[in-house]
Amino acid sequence: MDLIDPSTPLPLWFTEEDLATMQLYMRNLVFKHHCRSWLEDYGVTDLKVRVPAMLIMGEKDYALKHGGLVEYIKSGMVKQYVPDLEIIYMPEGTHFVQEQLPDQVNQLLVSFLNKHSLWIGSKIPQDYSQTYIMGNA
Repeated sequence: MDLIDPSTPLPLWFTEEDLATMQLYMRNLVFKHHCRSWLEDYGVTDLKVRVPAMLIMGEKDYALKHGGLVEYIKSGMVKQYVPDLEIIYMPEGTHFVQEQLPDQVNQLLVSFLNKHSLWIGSKIPQDYSQTYIMGNA
């Protein structure tokens, strides 16, 4: 799905209703502030993330085409700020990989959470992703 080219048809997993909801959200003032918030100086001097983190990206994500993002991530430069980052590239994934491939993304999330779980003596049930993660409840 190429959001830059408006003639690109919507994929089966992304409905007209989804598009309308997203358009409404993006017109919201909160979203506009979110996109500019990185310009704010919050006085944070130590920008290192010190907990395990996971980045799930679609290899067909249009965002990878802009601003050197792909080089920053694939070169490992991102690990300067997020040293314990697990990066997962989904070959068929787009910018909306969590909507496009929810079962696979949910399984990755459950596995990551189990690997780094603070739930002493228990793990997240494998069927938990089907019920609770991604709003399927």
